[in-house]
Amino acid sequence: MPQPTMPYPTLDAYPTMPYPTMPYPTMPYPTLDAYVPKALADELLPKLAQAGERAEAIEASGGGRPVDPGQALRGMASALGSLGILDLVCRARDGGPREELSSTALCLARERLAYASPLLDLAFAMQGLGSYPISAKGDDAQRAANMPGVRSGARVAGFALTEPNAGTDLGGITTTARREGDHYVIDGAKCFISNAGIADVYTLFALTAPEAPERRLSAFILPADVDGLSVKKQRVLGGHPIGELKLRGVRLHASALLGREGDGMSAALGTLHRFRTTVGAAAVGLAQRALDEAVTHVKAREQFGAPLAELALVQARLATMAVDVTSARLMVFEAARVMDAGGDRAAVSRSASMAKLYATEAAQRVVDSAVQLLGGRGVLADGVVGRLYQEVRSLRIYEGTNDVHLTLVARDLLSRG
Repeated sequence: MPQPTMPYPTLDAYPTMPYPTMPYPTMPYPTLDAYVPKALADELLPKLAQAGERAEAIEASGGGRPVDPGQALRGMASALGSLGILDLVCRARDGGPREELSSTALCLARERLAYASPLLDLAFAMQGLGSYPISAKGDDAQRAANMPGVRSGARVAGFALTEPNAGTDLGGITTTARREGDHYVIDGAKCFISNAGIADVYTLFALTAPEAPERRLSAFILPADVDGLSVKKQRVLGGHPIGELKLRGVRLHASALLGREGDGMSAALGTLHRFRTTVGAAAVGLAQRALDEAVTHVKAREQFGAPLAELALVQARLATMAVDVTSARLMVFEAARVMDAGGDRAAVSRSASMAKLYATEAAQRVVDSAVQLLGGRGVLADGVVGRLYQEVRSLRIYEGTNDVHLTLVARDLLSRG
């Protein structure tokens, strides 16, 4: 294959144009009548819209400079609490509206919050993840000391599970909690912990019988100001507040134990089980925002004397993006319906894995297409679509990597008679 002799095309025909302003998308948000009961939508949607407005104000408070994500997250948690949105992560006995959390309500909230601000969605999600084991396993005193603050947004929560050698495989956890009289002495390290250095309280998972044939994973309430705990920030795509926790001789009173020794595995898996589908909902929110930004751009941006929106290839890409977003939303809310209906655990797990897997993969495709449609403007780090591109990638990793969910779905199929 000899090198082509054709002259390389000149670029003189491609004019440069000033970057048009990008107002907040004016596209009407898709109705959710097919997925969400009207009463729930009527109750939540105005509150979620207000939360988005407050998040936008918080992010703009730096006067053109990026705001500190930790400080912004605390402000957003407070806003979510004052609007009553954090009631959704609380059971009735802790001030919430239902005996068990509504997966449909959680998904509706995460989709809309992620659309407005990924950091706002993180604030909401972590209040749920960090407090769910306390609500599920905690006694009256433990819940009274923590859940009112979580509900109001005054007490920021964290979920300290992941370790350097224990991500998807929780069998790799090595953090230990050694009983000494009325206390547990905890040593170990956690990593990729959202809200590290910001949270007021963490749900911590550690081994209480590390040498036993069947190692017991237990859960503890860990105050952020306890002696022996240090935090190191980690830099990740999207700039979320996340970091490492080092525990060196941390002493916790036995009253910090959630439930009994050995209840940690059920607490961790139960929490992930409850919130997994909502990861897909957050992905739908990011994808919908990317689609709306792309539509706004191609209608305004002109090349060769006409809007980009008139090009057939652009229209085909937009249509493909819309199909991905709508398909993902259908799968997410169907999985939420199955969970809320109390289906058997296999059906709930299967639909949750499928929804999380498909929605996060679809969101990656949609956001990537939005970058393509915006061209060079799509890779501006401080642009909306550029931010979405950074934010969307992690969704395919946390709460079970998508590779693991593929395996789980396949095993379910092969296990059927």
